Amino acid sequence: MLLLKKNTFIKLTAKPKLFLLAALAVALTACSAEYTPKPKGYNRIDLPEPAYRQLEASHPYTFEYSKYAKIRPDSSSIAQPHWINILYTSLGANVQLTYKELNNNPKMLNDLIEDARKLTGKHQIKAYSIEETEVRTPQGDVASVFELEGEVPSQFQFYVTDSTKHFFRGALYFKTATQNDSLAPVIEYVKKDIVHLLNTLQFREKR
Repeated sequence: MLLLKKNTFIKLTAKPKLFLLAALAVALTACSAEYTPKPKGYNRIDLPEPAYRQLEASHPYTFEYSKYAKIRPDSSSIAQPHWINILYTSLGANVQLTYKELNNNPKMLNDLIEDARKLTGKHQIKAYSIEETEVRTPQGDVASVFELEGEVPSQFQFYVTDSTKHFFRGALYFKTATQNDSLAPVIEYVKKDIVHLLNTLQFREKR
């Protein structure tokens, strides 16, 4: 289970396999007296202690993100205002964030939720498990979190909405062909950062 600060409402269950690999990575890093060979193709991954800073750009939302990551605007051909990426260049990870203003439009909200589920469902071919959990953030917004297992390019996705004005979606991707088992400690590390993002996410009202 990811350990969150007191009075937060988002709780995620880490799978035993991932937890074991993460614990093993920590144990190997802490042991400097003797060297334990790793399986072929599994590179050593040194992960820093989590530390966060506030998103300063003028978007209709704000949150805290990792000090070891960089914020970059989405440069894709379909990018819209306030679409950004959180890049972990040293880890080869990218959290893609998109935003839509709802304007009190229930149909738009339903369409965006359906699109989010369809985008997650596209990974069903390679995923052997997709678990959806609905939670409420400390700010009272509704969030759905999707955890995917298997050799999928995106292992963690979510959306958050206040149901009337804001719709915020995110997806974690890795720019590597390495098997997810070997990336398990990194996946868990970035997932904890995303949980922190969700716990600190606040929508800004127009002035």
